[in-house]
Amino acid sequence: MVRARAHLWSLAIWMAFGLMNGAQVVVGMHAEGMQHPWFRLFLRYALSWVVWGAVSPLVIALGRRFPPHRHWPTHVAAYAGIVAVDGVWVYLLNIMLQPYGPPSPGLLDTLAQFLYARFPAELIAYACVLALGYTIDARKRLAEREEQLAKARLDALKRQLEPHFLFNTLNGIAGLVRSGQNRAAVDMIVGLSDLLRRVVDGASGAETTLAEEMEFLDSYLKIQQARFAGRLRVAIDVPGELLNARVPSMILQPLVENAIQHGIALNVQGGSLWISARRDNGCLRMSVENDGALDVAREGVGVGNTRARLRNMYGDAASLELRNGDAGAVEAVVSVPYLAAR
Repeated sequence: MVRARAHLWSLAIWMAFGLMNGAQVVVGMHAEGMQHPWFRLFLRYALSWVVWGAVSPLVIALGRRFPPHRHWPTHVAAYAGIVAVDGVWVYLLNIMLQPYGPPSPGLLDTLAQFLYARFPAELIAYACVLALGYTIDARKRLAEREEQLAKARLDALKRQLEPHFLFNTLNGIAGLVRSGQNRAAVDMIVGLSDLLRRVVDGASGAETTLAEEMEFLDSYLKIQQARFAGRLRVAIDVPGELLNARVPSMILQPLVENAIQHGIALNVQGGSLWISARRDNGCLRMSVENDGALDVAREGVGVGNTRARLRNMYGDAASLELRNGDAGAVEAVVSVPYLAAR
């Protein structure tokens, strides 16, 4: 299917080039006062590039298997074969269409005229097709590397979540058990199990929906609220119409963790988290705000990793900003292109 599509695209591109070439020849000759069967002349030049439409995918495949700088004799032979086939095709067009009127030149005369008129253009065409193949392959390799890098950063983020978070959570569960709060300990174990299941289930995807991201964050926050025993207060404002938006997996958890670890956890009274999302000029803006004493110049590993993931996935179209808010609040704002999940 992919090969058939490539051949169709190749034929379409070269036919468009042929149509422009045919129009140029007809207009130029007509402007000089020549008299010819213009439609047949136009067809002759428009169809003369069909061979390149058929062989271009083969040339690209040949360039992949035999790099020209190492196997230049192979490409010289291939180029000679294409020129010969193209010359025969032009000869047949002359026979069928007779664009210059009868009698049509013989095969040898046609080949000689063809080589004289089209040799430079054919050589440039071969080089351009090879260059196009290398460009396509380079873009594919770059896209694959970026995807692998994004997945690697996501895996690193998940590995970062597991050690210290598990340690703190297990300590919290042990503390609840020692104090006789068995029901709260069971709830915390269930929440931890649900959180880890979501991490494992989403391990292969660099993107998810905002709905799934909020479900994951809800599991994470329930455990944190159990740990802080009422010292962590959470308010969420995410409109339902935005839940189908595509977002990077685990994009909010590092920001929430940063706010708790470097802000709320440092206050004896704890603090509040406000999590919100809105759509603004084709972008989805997600905000995590806390009223702790977080220094915006102090970024945890998770925040730095999140910033790098956004740059790798979206380039300049995404951003992460940490800023001081009102009354000592600190806000982290993530902006990504708004794309609805299919």
